Amino acid sequence: EEEPEEKPSDNGDTIITTQDELDAYLIVKAIVREVIDVRRVIMRDVRSYCSILIDDNNRRPLCRLRFTATRKQLGIIDAEKHEEIVSLESIDDIYNYADRLKATAILYVEAKSPELN
Repeated sequence: EEEPEEKPSDNGDTIITTQDELDAYLIVKAIVREVIDVRRVIMRDVRSYCSILIDDNNRRPLCRLRFTATRKQLGIIDAEKHEEIVSLESIDDIYNYADRLKATAILYVEAKSPELN
C-alpha cells in the first residue's frame, strides 16, 4: 500500500494527501476525460480541502474534495463558480455527479476569456 504524499503548506504545516483523495482524483479524471484533456486536470491539496483544478489555475476549479476521518464531501462548482457541497457515502458516489462534473469541465474548454487562458 502506498504512503500518503506529504507536502509542506504555506504556514509550515504538513498536508497529507490521503489514498482516498488520490482515488477520488483518479475517478474525477476518468469522468471528465470524455470532454477535456486529462493532462489539464490537476490536484492541489491545501489544509481544508483538496482542489481539482483545470490547468493548475485556482480560477478554474472543477471540484473540491473535503474528506475527513468521519465524512466525505464533494464540492461541485457551477458556471457562476458557486460551490454545492454534497455528502458521499463512498468515493464511488462521485460517479453520481458525472454529468455535473463534465458540464463544469466543458465550461473551461469553451472559455476564451484572456484571464482564464
